[in-house]
Amino acid sequence: MNSSVKLVRITYLAVLALLLVAPLIGLYPVFVMKLLCFALFACAFNLLLGFTGLLSFGHAAFFGSGAYVAGWFIKAQGWPPELAMLAAVAAAAFLGLLFGLIAIRRQGIYFAMITLALAQMVYFICLQAPFTGGEDGLQGVPRGRLFGMLVLESDTTMYYLVVAIFVASFLAIGRIVTSPFGQVLKMIRENEPRAVSLGYEVERYKLLAFVLSAGLSGLAGALKTLVMGFATLTDVHWSMSGEVILMSLLGGVGTFFGPVFGAGVVIALQDTLADKVGAWVTVIIGAIFVVCVLAFRKGVVGELDAFMERRRARAAT
Repeated sequence: MNSSVKLVRITYLAVLALLLVAPLIGLYPVFVMKLLCFALFACAFNLLLGFTGLLSFGHAAFFGSGAYVAGWFIKAQGWPPELAMLAAVAAAAFLGLLFGLIAIRRQGIYFAMITLALAQMVYFICLQAPFTGGEDGLQGVPRGRLFGMLVLESDTTMYYLVVAIFVASFLAIGRIVTSPFGQVLKMIRENEPRAVSLGYEVERYKLLAFVLSAGLSGLAGALKTLVMGFATLTDVHWSMSGEVILMSLLGGVGTFFGPVFGAGVVIALQDTLADKVGAWVTVIIGAIFVVCVLAFRKGVVGELDAFMERRRARAAT
């Protein structure tokens, strides 16, 4: 095992240890839970953009649909949280299947614009449909009991549930990317004509990646509704798609930890500056993003990975 692999594993273990002790060292559990929800959303998006090469401007549709479905089943139907989250994942994955069947036949900017248009349709459905609460959204969604035993109204219990789901999802994404299926996705990203010439059904692989990304985004939205107790139009607005793109680019597209880092920076800035500068927080985040893009073309984590790779190359020579 080389030193870089050891460093990565040590970093992951350190982050996991920090997550486990966060409530004990004074970190606000609701803030960390919100951060993990958006980190999961960014990781799901990165599965599509970073490892398949498909830029979607409509991922807010999956995040928001997961948030609304989970909130509605819990509040209106009295479902337990585990079933509501499964329903949210299924609904987001089905929506991703519909989007994918339409969009994957196009590439580049045409793919992005189709996903944006479809997501706007979902936004207007959420705005007009009676069960979504319209402009008020779904408010006062209870957390309930997990499997009828664990009371999630406790922030500590809810926190460790979110950590467990995030870690499991992060490991699942890592397993997907390092599997033979993931290697084909990388081939499609790097050289799609070559993948076609080798006999791979490229559109089927793209569609499956799209559905997986949508389902995980729906899970992130459902978790966010459980944590915060509401689902609103902000969750399905096009600006949410822009935020997840920002998180991924800031941390590093095509890296495992980059989206988590990017989500942490964006959510921390929003929570820290919102009360102090109000709407100017968007301008400040935009300026930071411009600086980071100019200074770190591959994202912060991406540049660190590139630096370590150069060090390994120099050591080898």
